[in-house]
Amino acid sequence: MTAKAWLGLGGNLGDVAAAMNAALALLQSRGAIERCRVSGLYRTPPWGKRDQPDFLNACAEVTTRLEPEALLDACKSTERALKRTGHERWGPRTIDIDILAIEGRTVLTERLTIPHARLTDRAFALAPLAELAPDLDIAGKPVQAWLADSDRAGVVRIAGPQWYAPKAG
Repeated sequence: MTAKAWLGLGGNLGDVAAAMNAALALLQSRGAIERCRVSGLYRTPPWGKRDQPDFLNACAEVTTRLEPEALLDACKSTERALKRTGHERWGPRTIDIDILAIEGRTVLTERLTIPHARLTDRAFALAPLAELAPDLDIAGKPVQAWLADSDRAGVVRIAGPQWYAPKAG
């Protein structure tokens, strides 16, 4: 059975857009995700740990046949394959892939919370997600309403979806 899922992508070290492209290509080549549609690219201030460079963030709407924890494993494996640097909580990193939501699914395990536990507090994740799924219900409220109620200071859309260059074939 296929499901629609939304992945948050980000980083603030190196060529982040290239790392996000590579991550999505790897997820597709490994069969973890099928169709993929992306949001624009956002420059956002650091969250949690402020003494670091701004981040680039985007969202990918994907279809997958994987169960949530298997999708999480695929995302973490992809980060490792791309030699993710930065393992400090909320610290600088080359690539980060989070599962923001999976259509019709709620998950609460030791390893995974879906929808993402802090999604409704994070404009850097809500803004790109709202481009792809403004009416997606998160905790009883559509994404666009959560975004309207969030602190969007410093969250700037810097490119449309053309930042993403999927591999042919």
